[in-house]
Amino acid sequence: MGRVGVAQEGDRLSAYARPVATYSIVARDMTTGEMGVAVQSHWFSVGPIVPWAEAGVGAVATQSLVDPAYGPKGLALMRSGVSAPEALSQLVEADDGRAVRQVAMVDAQGRVATHTGGRCIAFAGHVTDGEYQFSVQANMMAGDTIWPAMAEAFRAAEGDLAYRLIAALEAAEAAGGDVRGRQSAAIVVVNAEATGDAWVDRRFDLRVEDHPTPVEELKRLVQLQRAYLHMNAGDAAIEEEDWETALAEYAAAEELAPEIVEIPFWQAVSLVSAGRVEDALPIFASVFARERVWVELVPRLVESGLMPENEELLETIMGLIED
Repeated sequence: MGRVGVAQEGDRLSAYARPVATYSIVARDMTTGEMGVAVQSHWFSVGPIVPWAEAGVGAVATQSLVDPAYGPKGLALMRSGVSAPEALSQLVEADDGRAVRQVAMVDAQGRVATHTGGRCIAFAGHVTDGEYQFSVQANMMAGDTIWPAMAEAFRAAEGDLAYRLIAALEAAEAAGGDVRGRQSAAIVVVNAEATGDAWVDRRFDLRVEDHPTPVEELKRLVQLQRAYLHMNAGDAAIEEEDWETALAEYAAAEELAPEIVEIPFWQAVSLVSAGRVEDALPIFASVFARERVWVELVPRLVESGLMPENEELLETIMGLIED
């Protein structure tokens, strides 16, 4: 659907607002304090529009005839110490287009609030749960069972916050989802407290811009991200010469994403650096058999000091290439 004119007499809406018919969830993990948003829409590239989150502050989903400004403005208010319910109340009160907005917020203390305007396109509604610290909301749905199904799925799901957010999206799809179908999806999960480094604070920041089954694809990307979080931890352990931790992290990454050849390659590098050459050699051989290009990286790692400078060892590893 393209942009649709919605302005009526007495409104101060833009003559062309973005009708991001959507279902989404904002939530705080009561155990870890992580906060996040997950969303699916029949709209191209929903990720830059709907989900907003900041470590140590809160999370926002803004949708329907969407005003993206609710995201940064809501986070700014919560950053200043305003609760999520009060922040949402202030922004809704100041918005002449409130009747067509759908917005949810959760703050770092788990306080949650939601607004579904009376002119949001049916079926539209939300479930706000202060006990479980989440809100699910949807508009232009195939029926009125979508958001209750999302709430039930989130409450019942086990695992980390990203897993539970995806479970809510899957429940929405199973219940009928967007009446027009599906196109894009996104997820953002941030740490409970800010480190000052945004790239560390955002544990998941993934988008599916255009896909026939965006929730399924988003779930696959979340799994890959989990693997690469273990990879990053392995890399950090190597920098500290903590070889056992590095190996454990790479092994966890490989279990999550066995199709990614780079993961066992770095595991083998770690084994060599830890002096466990005999354990590393069959892994190198397997990697080279799957993707020959990785053998070219070995001498470069020696030059960079990431592998021992040992000519005999280098020849042994390079000799693992199958003709």
